[in-house]
Amino acid sequence: MKQIGENVVRIEAEALRALADRLAGPMAVPFQRSVELLACCAGRVVVTGMGKSGLIARKIAATLSSTGTPALYLHPVEALHGDLGMVVRGDVVLALSSSGETEEILQLLATIKRLQVPLITMTGDEIEVSGDRGIARARNSGKKSSGRSKTQLANAQFTLSMSTLAAAADVALDCSVAREACSLGLAPTASTTTMLALGDALAVALSERRGFKEEDFANLHPGGKLGKRLARVESLMHAGEALPCVSPKTKMPDVIYEMSRKKLGVTAVVDGRKLVGVISDGDLRRLLEKRGKDALDLSAAEAMTRNPRTISATDFAATALAVMEEKKITSLMVVDRAGRLEGIVHLHDLWGTEMM
Repeated sequence: MKQIGENVVRIEAEALRALADRLAGPMAVPFQRSVELLACCAGRVVVTGMGKSGLIARKIAATLSSTGTPALYLHPVEALHGDLGMVVRGDVVLALSSSGETEEILQLLATIKRLQVPLITMTGDEIEVSGDRGIARARNSGKKSSGRSKTQLANAQFTLSMSTLAAAADVALDCSVAREACSLGLAPTASTTTMLALGDALAVALSERRGFKEEDFANLHPGGKLGKRLARVESLMHAGEALPCVSPKTKMPDVIYEMSRKKLGVTAVVDGRKLVGVISDGDLRRLLEKRGKDALDLSAAEAMTRNPRTISATDFAATALAVMEEKKITSLMVVDRAGRLEGIVHLHDLWGTEMM
């Protein structure tokens, strides 16, 4: 059993290696054209496929959507019974079919062409091109070149020996594999892995093309652990009435009262709105150890720590956590560019994000 499992993984890995070689070579131009078509899409990317290819299509649609490209999955059978209305001018269709002859998808072609919607396909058509004009050989599901001479092939349209779906495409992408990982060579295994990887390649290349950034990703992933890691400091900080702060002239009894009332173990010292220092529980303990009850006669300005660590409200919560861990502190003052106090973010607030 172990050997079978290893063999499956090696076959699929080899299929991915071959795909990478094609992307670096003969498929580089079609891949770039696909990315440009998707980048210029004024509507949505409609991804379709049947069976195992349909499952991969769903995942590709989800990946596109989560990386900034509006996409949806269209079940080809449901499309034939009304859902085809989901496809409109301005969309781009990405169709997956290992054989390129999936009947339910082929029945959608007339409407796709009528709407003048660009069509990108992922099929098992393997196309080799050589020579000045191009000698093409397409292989899919045992198709042959019908004994044509090289001269005939050079002058023929490449689409004559392609699958029906690939021939109808504006851009046809090659997802062919040498063999499936299934011992019978029948179950979609290596072929679906290749489709999935090519879909990821399109999504990532497209996100780079669009200039998709961390903050964009965060906006699309507000839930779950990932979304919480990408939460902004402004969504977690204490502000307004919950923000402990005193003036530089405030006496220590009132400083202690403010810290106890707001229950954050720290208070900001502000001059007007500008942050000038902080006083923490640790600062109080050290003062009492050093000066005893005379510490109560001090003002906030005399007891505070100057130039405290700060962070911006627009920074990620993960950044705040990293600073706290590095400096071994439990809170950060949140200030704007002018140094005006906006809030305080505490280590306890970050515990609730499941980052720790």
